[in-house]
Order: sequence, then structure tokens, then C-alpha cells
Amino acid sequence: MQNRFHFFAQQAGPIALNARFECEPGQVLALVGPSGGGKTSVLRTIAGLITPADARVSFGNEIWLDTAAAINLNPQARRVGMVFQNYALFPHMTALENVLIAAKSVARRDDRDAQARAAQWLEKVAMADFLTRRPSQLSGGQQQRVALARALAREPQILLLDEPFSAVDQATRQQLHRELAKLRAQLSIPIILVTHDLAEAGALADTMVIIDRGETLQQGTPRKVITSPRNARVAQLVGLQNHFKGVFRRAVSADGFGSLHWGAIDSGVSLQVRDKGRIDDQQSVTWVIAGDYVSIEPDGVSGINRIAAIVDESTRLGEGAVCHLRMDQLPGELVRIVLSAKQARDLNLQNGQRVTLNIEPEGIHVMPLRAD
Repeated sequence: MQNRFHFFAQQAGPIALNARFECEPGQVLALVGPSGGGKTSVLRTIAGLITPADARVSFGNEIWLDTAAAINLNPQARRVGMVFQNYALFPHMTALENVLIAAKSVARRDDRDAQARAAQWLEKVAMADFLTRRPSQLSGGQQQRVALARALAREPQILLLDEPFSAVDQATRQQLHRELAKLRAQLSIPIILVTHDLAEAGALADTMVIIDRGETLQQGTPRKVITSPRNARVAQLVGLQNHFKGVFRRAVSADGFGSLHWGAIDSGVSLQVRDKGRIDDQQSVTWVIAGDYVSIEPDGVSGINRIAAIVDESTRLGEGAVCHLRMDQLPGELVRIVLSAKQARDLNLQNGQRVTLNIEPEGIHVMPLRAD
């Protein structure tokens, strides 16, 4: 697609990188990973602030960085808009003056035109009534809006957001999420968002990229990455807590179901799972359960992948609850389930209560067990 953004960077050190991804115009791509995982290094490479040993960064037909071809555009030539975590506003300047600096950087723009454009961008981010205020006179959310207006005043080809919502309260964060969703429809440029918040990535991003130790581990829709992690490390990074080991057995009939043995060979339980033809018969595996596909039912309900269990612990969490279940045949394993307020009221679970754990086959994601 025209104006698709491509990124590739690889080096052993001093900052290890082995990252590759792409983003379409109008899409939000979320870079998710632990602190020190390489997310900021990726943004700095895109912006032209660092140059890895082997890298290629392009926007459509424009090549911004190609180490093999000795191409390396300076930051000013890349037309990148960037919002930093601390906003980096000039404290002695007003909101309008902060944005005006970026507006003037656009080629062939005179002072009067630049000032009009700066005011327009501040209006787009709901800051038209605060043009003459300095950063110290603005709230965190207002400073974030000014920083965003400044980034957009450069008329960027790509927008980089480095944890821009981390310093504001939850109500302001949700409002800023809504404003970003409106802006993305108007801008039609790639937006790359760095965040630690999986809920934020799921709400805002079309594509999620998991990055760890400078390496991109998986790229896909947030739901795909969270429900079908590529390996155990991705499952850990996206916070899947129902993570177990077992042995996979290939399908022997035409229904497409294989089986997953969970627990000791001479005991444990056998679960029906989809056989996607990617794992060998009798292979040791790790597997996870996606939260949307696991539920609690009254004791004694029978059917596919229903297991007798006991409530080991049920803890109120706001209006909902978090439950840990211990299986009769798997005394060493605990399954964690988060219940909504309605589910918590309907079930009214008590510690020691007998229930049935229901795991839908589509919610079981099986991965080969790699030797450490």
C-alpha cells in the first residue's frame, strides 16, 4: 500500500536490536514490552536520533535510513511528529508559542500562516481557550494536548507517541483516548504508540507488536496476540496467567479435534483442542487459556472440557471478583478467573465450594515446549 511504513533494525550492541514491523496509514500500532525492552530505541531510530548497525526505515517510496546504501536522513528531513512521555514543552513559552515553533518548521510557511496553523491545531485538541498559558499553568492532560498539537503542527508523515498517557489520571486518560481516536480518522497517517498498558493497546491499536530485549516476538491484532501468543515468553508478557504444560495428541478423526493431556500420565485430565496441524503427535507443549473462553458453572454440569473443581480462593475486586480454582484430578494446578459484577453476584462463590470449570476448545492455545 502507498505510504506504508516499514521498519527494520538489527545490531548486537551496545543496545541489542532485532526488530521488524510495518504500519499502514490511518492505523495505530502499539509497541508493548517490558521496561528496557527496546521500545524507545525503536522510536529513536525512526526519528533519526540513533543509527543501528544494520537498519532500513522507509515511508512509502521515501527511504529515511538504509545503512547498506549509506542513506541516513537527518531528523528534520524525516517529518516525524513525536510526543514524549514528559511532554518536553518549553516552560518559558505559552501553549501557542510552543506549537508555533513546530508550525514554523514546515517549509515555506510565513509567520502569519504559521500562527494560524498553530492556533488551529490547538483548537483541534480542545486547547483554544488556553493559548496564552505556560506549561506550569496547565494540568497534565492539558500539557499532553499541547505536546500533541506541537507534534501535529509539523504536518508529520508518521506520529510517534512514547507512553503519552502515563502521567495523567484515569479519567483524563480515557478522555485523551477518545480524542486520539477522533484524530486518527482525520490524520490518515501511521501512528506508533509505546505503552505498558495492555488494555490501552487493545482499545487504541489495530496492530500490537510485542518487543523484548530489542527483538520483535510477535505482530498481529491485539486479540490475536493475546489469545494466540507465539511462545511462552509472549504469553508471559501479555499477562496470561493460566499457563500450563501438557502433552499434545494429534486428531484421529475427521472432526478436527486433537487432545491435550493435562497432568501426570497416569492421572490428570484430557481436553479437546483444535488440531491446526502445526504440532507433532505426543509432543510436550505449553498452553494457555484465553479469558473469554473459560467460565464457572454449577457443580455436576457435564460436557466437553468440563472439569470438577473446588473454589480455592474467591476475592472481591471492585464490583467483580477474582477466583482461583483447584481441580480434583490436578491438585497442584490453579486456574484464575476474573468475574464481572453480574457473574460474581449470580454465582456468589464461597471458598471450598464445588463447581464445574468449563474450558471451550477454541480458547485453548497450544505451543511447542522449547528446551531452556
